[in-house]
Amino acid sequence: MNSAALASQLLIGLSRGMLYFVVAAGLTLVFGVLRVINFAHGSLYMLGAFFSFTFATVLAQGQAGFWLALLLAPLAVALISLLIERGLLRFIYQREHLMQMLLTYSLVLIFGDLVKLIWGSQYQSLSLPGILSGSFTLGGVAIPWYNLFLLVMGPLVALGLWLFLDRTRLGKICRATATDREMVDILGVNSTWVFAAVFALGGWLAGLGGALMAPVVNISLGMDANIIIYAFLIVVVGGLGNIWGALISSLIIGVGEAMGALFMPDWAIVLPYVITGILLILRPSGLLKSVW
Repeated sequence: MNSAALASQLLIGLSRGMLYFVVAAGLTLVFGVLRVINFAHGSLYMLGAFFSFTFATVLAQGQAGFWLALLLAPLAVALISLLIERGLLRFIYQREHLMQMLLTYSLVLIFGDLVKLIWGSQYQSLSLPGILSGSFTLGGVAIPWYNLFLLVMGPLVALGLWLFLDRTRLGKICRATATDREMVDILGVNSTWVFAAVFALGGWLAGLGGALMAPVVNISLGMDANIIIYAFLIVVVGGLGNIWGALISSLIIGVGEAMGALFMPDWAIVLPYVITGILLILRPSGLLKSVW
């Protein structure tokens, strides 16, 4: 073990944490505003990965494929999310959480079969564009360009969400709707479409996470299972609705997972759960307070 190997593994953990954050940010937004426990969020992430593969290989070739996929895949998932919210979820907002969990879990099964019908059960892969391929050396540490790209994307998404929720009129309406929907309706705001927009934005983030993850994993059935567990862990540990809390907890879990693979490979799979348990014992309400 040397410092270069340690730094390289730390970089992997940080970049993986950023990917987790992009997906979890959509879940914490939906959970914080709509109060919906959306098990299908991982399926939307999986759809984002498969859509990115299709857009990159069918609609474009070469370096343009990845960028086209990064643009179109999240939009496609956002559209599907909007249809789900308008067609299904809006009828159960006032129902108990068990009904929400059953409905969203049924969507997990439906999307799994649809993916198998459309793309098959074989693994797919997506190549990086030349500008993001390879690596450069800094201080004796090889830094892949794509990892650096992810380290930039994560904070940009966090900053964008914070600016949207805290500095825009629509963001303030979203926060007000989460606190008192009836009052927002009385003031003349159509809270129904606020909920639809928030769920679509959450789906867009899930699709973006899938598109960003596609070049570094095998795109396959079942890739939604692990990510949804991690997303819920991040949301709970970070504090419900708290974007910065989700960012911090994503980095902790990502780095913990990477360091576990380096120092305790036999225990690496359970280390994120151990870290989550310790953090919740120390801070039961989350690292940062719930904002709604």
